[in-house]
Amino acid sequence: MALIIQNPFLLSTKLSQSRGLLHYFPKRVSFSSSFLSIRCFSAVSQKPLRYAVLGAGFAGLSVAWHLLQQSSEESNFCIDIYDEVGIGGGASGMSGGLLHPYSPKVKLLWRGEECWKESLKLLNVAEDARSSKSLDMVMPKTGLKEGDFIVRRSGLVRPVLSVKNMHMMNDNAQNCIASCRIESIHKDAAQKLVPDLCVPLDLAYHMPEAVNVNPQNYLEALYLACKTFVKSKCSLGISCKELNLHKESVLNLLELAVPEKLLTVLVFKKIEDAFELGELFSRKRSDYDAVIVCLGSGAAFLPELSGRLPLRTCRGVIAHLQLPDHIREDYPENSPSILSDAWLAVQGPQTLYLGSTWEWKSRNFSRHVPQEEASKALAELLPKASAVYPAIKNWTIKGTCAGLRAMPPLTAEGSLPLLGCVDEFIGGPTECKYWLFTGLGSRGLFYHALLGKLMAQAVLSCNEDLIPSELTSWKHRVKQ
Repeated sequence: MALIIQNPFLLSTKLSQSRGLLHYFPKRVSFSSSFLSIRCFSAVSQKPLRYAVLGAGFAGLSVAWHLLQQSSEESNFCIDIYDEVGIGGGASGMSGGLLHPYSPKVKLLWRGEECWKESLKLLNVAEDARSSKSLDMVMPKTGLKEGDFIVRRSGLVRPVLSVKNMHMMNDNAQNCIASCRIESIHKDAAQKLVPDLCVPLDLAYHMPEAVNVNPQNYLEALYLACKTFVKSKCSLGISCKELNLHKESVLNLLELAVPEKLLTVLVFKKIEDAFELGELFSRKRSDYDAVIVCLGSGAAFLPELSGRLPLRTCRGVIAHLQLPDHIREDYPENSPSILSDAWLAVQGPQTLYLGSTWEWKSRNFSRHVPQEEASKALAELLPKASAVYPAIKNWTIKGTCAGLRAMPPLTAEGSLPLLGCVDEFIGGPTECKYWLFTGLGSRGLFYHALLGKLMAQAVLSCNEDLIPSELTSWKHRVKQ
């Protein structure tokens, strides 16, 4: 048994003009920094199960982790993760990280207790992987002077700012779950938690068990957990496990098609040009048993899915603020982050994130925020923050960043992500090959763990019925 740090062989495909047949030739390729692989080989010679996961954010890494966990001990298994930027390169890495199971009106969300518990489990997995000294792996630097944490367990506080929904919120708060309590507190108690907090109606809701997650640190640690799991299985020598991260974009799902099935689809789509056919085969990554699309808003831009998903895109800008050294009154170390019309995610006594704006129908994926956009965002966010935390005036702006969210439609159960098998969108035979997990919206941290687990179960068993019907019903409303 051996541990290999790159994949030295790829298959090149050629179309024989004389017989119209496809031939495969082993082709050696050089190692690229955009391709990171952990592979173990054993004496087992069975063909490995191969899965492609598109996206390395909350959805993609949750699916990858649960696929590894739920695969049988004896099966040879390979997961290829594709993300052009890398771990946390999309909206997931730009999220605020405030995790709790309640809506803005403090109503328990769909499957709230189950999603909450699964998210906490996955956070623990990431923390354990990062603290483990069994692997000589260095975590990438995040560039943060403060906030070099995965989970900050200091709770959340939400001051009530309007009498309009006060009675409804009080009723909802009574139905909180024991593992994430909601305490109704008065102004004095609230200001003991956060000095200078504005509580105009003498009422605030305190969630002592809610947490603040650093999304980039968390995603990097969760990927490390996946690599650690693969290496631990390699050491047993029972089967072959492989995990690859490809810093590449997938612009067309046909690039990941199985050759024999690709021919069927090409005929179906009337692609007759031999050169175009050769190009498609040359870009084909592997012979996958399933492809799981976890691209967030990017899923709507794949040609096979474009115009067919009930998603709205929304760009959100987040500001990074820092307290100058000459200001003596730091944000208290154990004080909660703040929820309001604008949220304040505390990273440390002198660092916090402020968000977020909502620019609907945007198609801008870039993290970069131009000066004009930044000025507009700050003009919107700072007054909202000042309304609940007037001391924000003492903080200085250190920068801004942005992400493009994929917002799902509103249903009777709330805004729920879109999951399911999408073979019928791709064309060709239906055999549970292509799957979709998108539309996490602004609740990616909350939903990603449980839904990633359910998606992995459905993919491995080729059974969409394992996914709750509330998450697949969107397909019945979409025109085929």
